[in-house]
Amino acid sequence: MAQANQYSAADYQHRDRIAIKRALLSVSDKTGLLDLAKALNEHQVEIVSTGSTASTIRDAGIPVTDVSAVTGFQEALDGRVKTLHPNIHAGLLADLRLTNHQEQLRDLGVEPFELVVVNLYPFAKTVANGAKGDAVVEQIDVGGPAMVRGSAKNFANVAVVVDPTKYSEIVAALIAGGTTLNQRRELATEAFSHTAKYDAAVASWFVSEVESRALPNQTIETSHKNPGFPQTIEIEASLMNVLRYGENAHQAAAIYRNTAPSAVSGIAQAKQHAGKEMSYNNYVDA
Repeated sequence: MAQANQYSAADYQHRDRIAIKRALLSVSDKTGLLDLAKALNEHQVEIVSTGSTASTIRDAGIPVTDVSAVTGFQEALDGRVKTLHPNIHAGLLADLRLTNHQEQLRDLGVEPFELVVVNLYPFAKTVANGAKGDAVVEQIDVGGPAMVRGSAKNFANVAVVVDPTKYSEIVAALIAGGTTLNQRRELATEAFSHTAKYDAAVASWFVSEVESRALPNQTIETSHKNPGFPQTIEIEASLMNVLRYGENAHQAAAIYRNTAPSAVSGIAQAKQHAGKEMSYNNYVDA
């Protein structure tokens, strides 16, 4: 068990680099997990984990504390309720720059986390593989986004990692003595982008479900002010390529690919067999 942090609120106000003493790991994608867990253990970091993540770490002979030992509450409802507990989220959200937050943690008997490593249920992949109905709904992560968002909000005190390719940066930070404020801010930015993309994928799937379940004679009420257009449109896209130039030679341009689960293939996914790299105008003409 990691020892309680021995810092005053004033100390936290002036700290840029925060040593990692306690980490929460809960991942669907196990890529790089054991290397990270091994590095954390070698640096005397207490690892708290859930479900299959904890089992994977434990099976490798690395010490791990089950979330249920922290919450005093067993996983429930087929794993739907694991980390949604004050003993977890107080440790994620406590702003240790504030004396009253430190005092409340002591009163609650809760230790803070300095590192949270989470990646979410593979919702988009599940949809892309052709799953339907309840099989898709079960891949809507609830506890994961809550941990990610809470940790990202509290980037002044917590580093949150949602991408396995960033694990090497955390290992380097362990060696350097902790994560820096700039590093934690950048990781928080990635985390909020990650959850936004995830929620957009879920929303897109629900929209497609509602549309597909509409009755044959069901019509959308229209008027001259709104002739059947949706109130909002969520677009989920990833950068495909930076183009040679925009509509004019002095302008910049790029092409993005719609990555929503309900998206259909288009020109962005087309394979070019010959000729020079396409420009903005080429794509518009195509």
